[in-house]
Amino acid sequence: MMPTVAYTRGGAEYTPVYLMKIDEQKCIGCGRCFKVCGRDVMSLHGLTEDGQVVAPGTDEWDEVEDEIVKKVMALTGAENCIGCGACARVCPSECQTHAALS
Repeated sequence: MMPTVAYTRGGAEYTPVYLMKIDEQKCIGCGRCFKVCGRDVMSLHGLTEDGQVVAPGTDEWDEVEDEIVKKVMALTGAENCIGCGACARVCPSECQTHAALS
């Protein structure tokens, strides 16, 4: 099966690379990727001492709030990704994995 093909406004062909994973150990929670993505693909979460990723505003967050050691980006809307790669270009920690779909 061939990878998905997309076109720029000028008609040039390219292969979209979709955000597949964010490595929470490498992520520094700077939010640069969130700022360049207007498609609700990721959001800021807490990372506990045990490596658990927790969404803010949930009962789970309330239970472990004292154990959160840092905030990280989490992939929460993968289906919204259009494969533009803007998030990867602004990420200073290279914590994201992208791939073309076939």
